[in-house]
Amino acid sequence: MVFNSLQFLVFFGIVTSAYFLLAHRFRWILLLAASCYFYMAFVPIYLVILLVTIIIDYWAGIYLEKFEGRAKKLFLAFSLIANVGVLAIFKYYGFIANNVYHLAYLFGREVHLPSLSILLPIGLSFHTFQAMSYTIEVYRGNQKAERNFGIYSLYVMFYPQLVAGPIERPQNLLHQFYERHVWDSVRVRAGIMQMMEGLIKKVVIADRLAILVDSVYASVGTHSRGQLLLASFFYSFQIYCDFSGYSDIAIGAARVMGFKLMDNFNAPYAAKSIPDFWRRWHISLSTWFKDYVYFSLGGNRVSVPKWYFNIMLVFIVSGLWHGASWNFIIWGFLHGIFQLIGFTLNRFFPQLAANYADGLIRGIFYRVLTFSLVSLAWVFFRLVHFSEIKAYFKQLIFDLPSNSLLGMNSNEVLFSILLVFGLYYWDFKGLALRNIRSQYFVFLLPFLVAIIYFFGVFSLKQFIYFQF
Repeated sequence: MVFNSLQFLVFFGIVTSAYFLLAHRFRWILLLAASCYFYMAFVPIYLVILLVTIIIDYWAGIYLEKFEGRAKKLFLAFSLIANVGVLAIFKYYGFIANNVYHLAYLFGREVHLPSLSILLPIGLSFHTFQAMSYTIEVYRGNQKAERNFGIYSLYVMFYPQLVAGPIERPQNLLHQFYERHVWDSVRVRAGIMQMMEGLIKKVVIADRLAILVDSVYASVGTHSRGQLLLASFFYSFQIYCDFSGYSDIAIGAARVMGFKLMDNFNAPYAAKSIPDFWRRWHISLSTWFKDYVYFSLGGNRVSVPKWYFNIMLVFIVSGLWHGASWNFIIWGFLHGIFQLIGFTLNRFFPQLAANYADGLIRGIFYRVLTFSLVSLAWVFFRLVHFSEIKAYFKQLIFDLPSNSLLGMNSNEVLFSILLVFGLYYWDFKGLALRNIRSQYFVFLLPFLVAIIYFFGVFSLKQFIYFQF
């Protein structure tokens, strides 16, 4: 059940109406049942896999609170191994087996690991990381263990953010399931407006850009340099609108019912540096890695070589989190390199760090440079096979200079460019439909519905981050 479907619109309307009609003590049961139905709408067996990890982490949390010392560490290790083990089996086993085979072949050996024909559960990396944050926070003493099994299950399965985040922390979300939420027309309107903003990003911008992007990336070797550059430019905004659109709908849907989820994006393409980009992009994941991996390794409170190693490791693991494929590892590696180059330049030329934000021209330069580096890395994110990546850069470098957009619908290109620059201005100015004054809601909502109806692409294209 995808957010950009009539099925979800009906589901959301029924669940939200029932939520406010029910007595407070029954609402968590409704949300848990609705979340189970929502997840089973993809593939029912996924729920069994999710239930196994929920049971393990629920009891691990209770025992983490009861024990100290070595026993406490063992329970944490058991929980983390169980969660990472599920990821390893369903997401990484094929990748590991394939690489073991090729590595053995290089040394003249043959190793055949058994093959597993299993589907990757939707959103596995998201709810696994959310579950891991719970046990880690209980272990650290920052969160009390949840005794209500149903409430804990709801923490992991809360349907708005179950499939693609934001990846919540227990301190932010768990207590909200106990709070009494009343109908607040101002909050409800703001939530609906945020959902509309997310839908526009998805069906009007992302899925429209996808038409052009997919046509070029399907055969990169047959397109001109101009087409490749334009497709890469569009893909940067496609993936942003696709993912932030999901986050807006998730946050808005939760907001209507009275829940506050963390913001996941903050105008990432307005960033003036790669570190600034990662403070704005997929905030719930970047802060997860910072808090649970980077700081655990010592962060920047270590020697410079160890610090650089910590940065590279975090970004490579982040790339691997996105997918069991070398192109994602390279994508993470590139962002790690960008970070290290930036830190090194700032270390030896501190005036760069002190002055990079000064002046209009300087600000534009750094924004364009950051966007260009991010877009370069997105090529490795979008193209899975090395043959495709090789063809892309071969065509980009050796194609004769050409501005031709032959084969691309010029009206679609122009309309897409207008959408992208309109979105960039909207983001740069920090505008948001959820902040529109309440008195304009009645007039604005039909207008937004009309925009979605007339300009949207209704192919029910899945959100890009569902595969992770």
